[in-house]
Amino acid sequence: MTYSQEVLGALFEAIEMDDVVDPVVSLPDPIPVDCTRDEMQRCLDLCRQFWRERASRAEMRELVGTLLLTGDLPQDARKRYKHIRAAYKHLRFALVLYGASHKAPLLFRSTVAVMGHLQDAFRNRRRAAVLGYAIALRVLLSWPVWTAVRREVSGVTLDDAAGFLAYRKAEFRRLRGWLSTGSLTGHRFHSIRKVVSRQVSFYDTLRTLEPEEQGYRMSRFLSAINGLMGSMHDDLVEQAGKGHRDYHRDDFPMPEDILSRLKALTAAYPA
Repeated sequence: MTYSQEVLGALFEAIEMDDVVDPVVSLPDPIPVDCTRDEMQRCLDLCRQFWRERASRAEMRELVGTLLLTGDLPQDARKRYKHIRAAYKHLRFALVLYGASHKAPLLFRSTVAVMGHLQDAFRNRRRAAVLGYAIALRVLLSWPVWTAVRREVSGVTLDDAAGFLAYRKAEFRRLRGWLSTGSLTGHRFHSIRKVVSRQVSFYDTLRTLEPEEQGYRMSRFLSAINGLMGSMHDDLVEQAGKGHRDYHRDDFPMPEDILSRLKALTAAYPA
């Protein structure tokens, strides 16, 4: 199925808001969790099309070239980089959520990971890291690898509705377990945020295709958590880059505004 530019634009607007903190939004009661296989297919089709049309390989190669030459990007180019990376991330979430293996293909997820590391590097002015990750991304965007990536994405097999629901419930069981431990490392914090981000992406896509109040409220509640966690994770990465914190070993307490929202979410999500 091919979607109109209006639908693609609505998804872009939802993604742009997926880390915006709304202080007054509340969880829907009950939380909507049902999703048919047909809805899963439509969501995956939309995410694939959004990536194909909004994540320009030529534009990203141009940005990588600038980074190799200068080590940084001007503000407008940073925004372009962010938007392309957002389309990649949204598709990665979709491939993990809806795919039968619940794992993004190797080359595709490697590309997304390198994009993230490269963004952290130029934001924090780590010139050597920028050079290394930019070279790696240039290889991943070369024509032979790009062709293989497109083949990977097209070849992902859809799970069934029962498997999709079981996967999401398992994710929330992991969240409950992580939250019960109290302190956490930067790496564990990032793992928690990835679960939240995947859920945001699901409700963003579903509400784009099927606008309704419950899905919108769920999307906005998750976005608040995602935004708070994203800001804190940026600080953790910066501190680790300066040698002020060991990202994988140093413990810290979960901030109360994030913890309270996560506990409300995991308590309300159907077991």
